[in-house]
Amino acid sequence: MNLPNQLTLLRVLMIPLFILALMALPYPMGPLVGAAVYALASITDALDGHLARKNNQITDFGKFLDPLADKMLVISALVMLQHMGLIHPIFTVIIIARELMVTSIRLIAASSEGKVIAAGWWGKAKTVTQMIATILLMVEPILLGEAEFKWNIPLLCGASPETTAFFGTILLYAAVALTIISGVDYLVKNWKYVDYRK
Repeated sequence: MNLPNQLTLLRVLMIPLFILALMALPYPMGPLVGAAVYALASITDALDGHLARKNNQITDFGKFLDPLADKMLVISALVMLQHMGLIHPIFTVIIIARELMVTSIRLIAASSEGKVIAAGWWGKAKTVTQMIATILLMVEPILLGEAEFKWNIPLLCGASPETTAFFGTILLYAAVALTIISGVDYLVKNWKYVDYRK
C-alpha cells in the first residue's frame, strides 16, 4: 500500500480518537483536543491527494477510500456537534443526505461498469469548508464566545458565551450551500447511473 493510501487509512483511524476526546475529556479540554485531532485528520486529506498526484500514485483504491474517509470524518463531526448543541439538526440532515446520495451513485457506478468516480471540484470545496467550519464551531466558543456574546452578534446556536460561534456558523451556512450545489452537480454529471428509464 502506497503512502497516500496509508494517510487515508490513518484519517479513518483518527475518527474514534476525535470522538473520544469530545466525549471523555472535560470542557474546555475536550473541544480543544478534539479540534486538534480533527484538524490533523483534515490535513491528511490534503496531503494524501497532493502526494498521490505528485508521485503518480493515484489508484482506484485511493479514489474509493479517500472520499469515503472524508464522509466518515465529516459525518462523525456533525453528529458530535449536534450532540453538543452547536448546530441545528437540519444541517446534519442535509449534509448526510447528500453524502448518502453520492455514495450510492459511486456504488452503482462501481458495480455496473467497474468505474470509480473521483471527487469533483465542488465536492472538494464543500469538504474543505465543512472541515474549517467544524473546527471553528468547536474552538470558537472557547476562544471568542464570551466576546461575541458581549458584542451581541446574531446567534444561530444559542445565546450564551459557551455556544456562540458566529464565524463557524457563517462557514457552516456556506458549507451547506456548497453541499447542495455539489450534490446537484454530482447528480447531473452522473445521472446515467441512476436513470430510471433504463
